Amino acid sequence: RNPELSLEKSINLFHCLNELNDSSLVEEIQEYLRLGRLEIDELSHAQCSALVFILLSPERDLDVFDLKKYCVSEQTLLRLLPVVKASNKALLSSCDLTERSCESLSSVISSQSSNLRELDLSNNNLQDLGVKLLSAGLNTPNCKLAVLRFSGCSLSHESCEDLSTVFSSQPSNLRELELSNNNLQDSGMKTLSAGLRSPNCTLETLRLRSCQLSARSCEALSSVLSSQSSNLRELDLGDNNLRDSGVKLLSAGLESLNCKLETLRLGFNWFKEQSMQIS
Repeated sequence: RNPELSLEKSINLFHCLNELNDSSLVEEIQEYLRLGRLEIDELSHAQCSALVFILLSPERDLDVFDLKKYCVSEQTLLRLLPVVKASNKALLSSCDLTERSCESLSSVISSQSSNLRELDLSNNNLQDLGVKLLSAGLNTPNCKLAVLRFSGCSLSHESCEDLSTVFSSQPSNLRELELSNNNLQDSGMKTLSAGLRSPNCTLETLRLRSCQLSARSCEALSSVLSSQSSNLRELDLGDNNLRDSGVKLLSAGLESLNCKLETLRLGFNWFKEQSMQIS
């Protein structure tokens, strides 16, 4: 049984009850919300459906969904997926989420009725499997996601393969990607760069702080910056081991007539004075 479909049926039932002026359960949940005593993990299926019905009501502001306002758990997120789908921004950082959440969120972003434009999954133990599952949704024509944050999600170079495929397979709406504080290494950067050079890639902001990168990654990124199809405007490479040789390689791309970069961050790398002047 699909729990999301079951929940949507329950929400439709509340619409019917509301038309019949039977609002007792909805009023009960509204009172819990007013008193701030709502523990979603303890709600029954009917009570949770009533909560979603309330949150989806026209008078509610659905611009931002912040999971921490309810209960920090994967189960809570899964029970409130219809609210996530209706929101423009979902803040899910540091919420003890796993790849199971990514599978469900993949269905959300691939839905034609989804309004989600920004998704923050930072500081969750998603690992490479989580990115692979989410990428299935990112690869669909219906996906409207423009901002995606994966900082500190225990990712490796394998995640870069899936993200590269997202950029190269078809035109993407993604404009900002946060991958900082992951163990991507040079092999991951080489793979990701292939997707960044694709004519289908529209990414403008890429953050790669503390990703275990060296000068070899600068060579790959230089080829991206000098590519005619690249749209990168902001690049953060802080807290990596780029050194002088990396800056020299990166400068070749920066000097290209095709380079559109406006902001470059290189803080907390090991440079000599002449390299800092170049950057």
